[in-house]
Amino acid sequence: MHRFLPLTLAIGALRLAAQDAPKRTEVLPPRGLAIVARPFGTQRELAVLQQAWLKKRLDTFVPGLMRKTGIDFWVITMREYNEDPVFNSITSPETMAARRRTIYVIFDRCAAAGQPPQASCIERIALGGSSQGGVWEARRSTKPVEAAVGGRQAELWGDEQWQALKQLIEEKNPKVIGINRSKVFAFTDGLSSGELLGMSEALGDKWTAKFKDAEGLPLELIASRLPEEEAFFGKMTEKVWAMTQEMFSARVIVPGKTRTSELVWWWRQRVADQGMGTWFQPSIEVQRKGQTSEQVGEDPIIQRGDVLHCDVGLTVARLNTDTQHNAYVLLPGEADAPTGLKKALANANALQDIAMDEIKPGRSGNEILKSVLERMRAKGIDGTMYSHPIGVNGHGAGPLIGLWDYQDGVPGRGDAKVTPSMWYSIELQATTPVPEWGGQSVRMAQEEDMIIGADGRVRWALKRQDKLFLVK
Repeated sequence: MHRFLPLTLAIGALRLAAQDAPKRTEVLPPRGLAIVARPFGTQRELAVLQQAWLKKRLDTFVPGLMRKTGIDFWVITMREYNEDPVFNSITSPETMAARRRTIYVIFDRCAAAGQPPQASCIERIALGGSSQGGVWEARRSTKPVEAAVGGRQAELWGDEQWQALKQLIEEKNPKVIGINRSKVFAFTDGLSSGELLGMSEALGDKWTAKFKDAEGLPLELIASRLPEEEAFFGKMTEKVWAMTQEMFSARVIVPGKTRTSELVWWWRQRVADQGMGTWFQPSIEVQRKGQTSEQVGEDPIIQRGDVLHCDVGLTVARLNTDTQHNAYVLLPGEADAPTGLKKALANANALQDIAMDEIKPGRSGNEILKSVLERMRAKGIDGTMYSHPIGVNGHGAGPLIGLWDYQDGVPGRGDAKVTPSMWYSIELQATTPVPEWGGQSVRMAQEEDMIIGADGRVRWALKRQDKLFLVK
């Protein structure tokens, strides 16, 4: 049975213990163990970058998108822990969740007069929550608070928020009120049923009659990226390449001893040690001469002569990468991979070239897929294409260019069109019989991130893999 000291005695005992404790000294890593640097800077430095991007992105993309979609008053309402998918594209890096309820309103005051869209035409108002570092005008409650903390004004709450929204709508008298509701795109379906019900009841028939599903507005805003972000993304891709080459090397792999799961957790740990994140569990696959995938097993020990494949990603400053690279584990006496395996990779490269040539702003994902597959078959390549946008989300906003199990097109999600300033993960595979393996088919799955510039031109974020990494 434990006996408890009175509180005053307990505090005194703690103070005496603290006085007697040895002074804290800095703990250095053991000799030979390197301190891993933060390749992209501290969290604070990254937040400064993200805040600058946030304001510029809202100023750059929102005015034109409001006009393009015919919406002059956009309402984005959400509650804490039930955030709209557009949340990370309109809020500060210091904001992790919505505040109680937050209603973000964007109004284009120049639309009615037909003036050209520009940043000075746009009003951004937050009914609840903060100004997000000064990019929104935060409106507070007028309700007095008897026990206010630090003299702060009360926050908007409950029905008061809906009435504030109604008052704002009556003041601005918009023609079209955009709401985030969609049966096709998750990115544009962030308005929850409860929020829609509460807003509709408060606004009444006069204003709900002006509701229009925003559809392309949040979709394209989430997808659109700045040149400054492109430069940063290039550095992220450089880091991915450096890490995949290190992982697929004798520095990490000991043939006959290392299991694929060890590489998975090597990646996870290296990412965490460098102050980065990832948006999915990495995977490592093995193809082996004379064996099926079932015979190889789920967590095989890597052997000489194996073909290795990884699917990995990084998350930094709310941006994501998605990459698949391939390697070959050299047999004794080999200095290079067999010619058949190099041909297999070349077929996947040829499919990448076709995809890069076919992706153009204004084309839908389904149109691009059809053209790519027609050209692929004409070249005698056996492959599939399943590429997706990337950026703030790993599987990002925008048109899908196939799914691995939908090579005839993706209804709805493949009908959206490619736009400038969008990024893509060119994800695909080509399967090729390899003579050195007795005609056994080898699948070369590749994924590399690319950028569609503001001018519509396409380029790799860094480069694409045209040579197998070799594990000696």
